[in-house]
Amino acid sequence: MLRAAGVGVGDEVIVPAFGNVEVAEAVTLAGALPVFADIDPVTYCLDVTAVEAAVTARSAAVVVVHRFGRWAGIRQLRELGQRHGLLVLEQGESEAPYDEIAQRRQRAAYLDAKLRGVRTPDGGDGHTYQQYVVRVPGNGRPDRDAFARALRGKGVDCRVPVKTPVHRLPEFRRCVSLPQTETAADETLALPVDASLTKREMQRIVSACNALGGLLQAAF
Repeated sequence: MLRAAGVGVGDEVIVPAFGNVEVAEAVTLAGALPVFADIDPVTYCLDVTAVEAAVTARSAAVVVVHRFGRWAGIRQLRELGQRHGLLVLEQGESEAPYDEIAQRRQRAAYLDAKLRGVRTPDGGDGHTYQQYVVRVPGNGRPDRDAFARALRGKGVDCRVPVKTPVHRLPEFRRCVSLPQTETAADETLALPVDASLTKREMQRIVSACNALGGLLQAAF
């Protein structure tokens, strides 16, 4: 899509650093330079203000990535694109069947009500919970990673959604300040919310998290 729109050598494309490296790789394959902008801490998608601050005379496009089943502020980003003459492209996640989404939302609501000591996701704007991503407060990765190891030891299949932001990878290393991106990379943890989970499995997730999360209450 970038090539078809004439984006190439000498152009800059604004992308998120919180997420998959494939977006930045696609920009470089088109011959352009990826420029990283910070995310909104609630949606984990590009922050409109941060994108506007990253616009230069060489900016040609913005690639908006919808994250974890939560939509970016696409209307505001399109308006920004119109103001600055930028192409705005979207990358979404594969849509699950409606009944599966409904079951995920049901399980997410259960976790929202029961979890203690972790920060649960904001469910606004039609969240489909492709991933149920909580925040583990603390002083950085050792706290979240230790929490994750303990959960796995209790049989809970959790995972770190973004281990290293793209702007910290060797091939895309940038000296750029992205505080929300880096905090999210340090604190986020995806808990199971699959439609196939039984009530007993959901109770085990809550029990395991709360046994650990209660120790972190003072961090809020």
